[in-house]
Amino acid sequence: MIAHIKGKIIDKSEKFLVIEANGLGYLVFSPTSTILNSPKVGEEISLWTYLAVRETALDLYGFETRDEKSFFELLIGVSGIGPKNALSILSLAPIEILKKAIGSGDTTYMTKVSGIGKKTAEKIVVELRDKLSALGHNDADGSLRGDADVIEALQSLGYSQHEIRNALKEVSPETTGTNEKIKEALKILGK
Repeated sequence: MIAHIKGKIIDKSEKFLVIEANGLGYLVFSPTSTILNSPKVGEEISLWTYLAVRETALDLYGFETRDEKSFFELLIGVSGIGPKNALSILSLAPIEILKKAIGSGDTTYMTKVSGIGKKTAEKIVVELRDKLSALGHNDADGSLRGDADVIEALQSLGYSQHEIRNALKEVSPETTGTNEKIKEALKILGK
C-alpha cells in the first residue's frame, strides 16, 4: 500500500495531479479542494494516499489531510460507493459539513453527485451515522441547515464553491446563526 507521496508536480488537471517522486510519475486522483489548493506545476507537494486495487488498474487517490483520507475510506466502505463517487462527494463541501449532513440525516449533499440517487444517499447516511457519532460527529443543534443557507447565500453573491469552502473552514466554530456565519465568511472573503 502506498500511504504517502511527496514529490514535484509535473502536471495537473481538474481531476488529478501527476507527481514525480524518485524518477516515477504517479497519477494521483484528488478532491477538487486538494487540486485547487495545490502548488503550481514544478513545485513540491505532499499528500496522504489510498491505493485502490482493481482487476484492471491500480488507482492512487491523494488527500491533503489524514482526516480527508479517513473520511474517503469510510465512504468507500459503504456498499455501492466506489472511489470515484467518494471523491466526488469529498469535492462537494468541507468534510465537517459532510459529517454534519450524515449526522443529521441530510442527503442533499450526496444526491448532487452524478450516479448517487436518494436511496444510495440514504444508505450512506444509515451506514455512516453511527460510525461518525461514535467519533463524536453529529448535528444535534441543527447547524447544518444554517451552513447550507450560508453556502447558498454566498453562491448567490457570486462566490465560487472553492472560495466558499475555504472561507467556511476559517469561520470560528463558536459563530452561531446563519447571518453571523455569512458576515464572518464575507469578512474572510473580503481579505
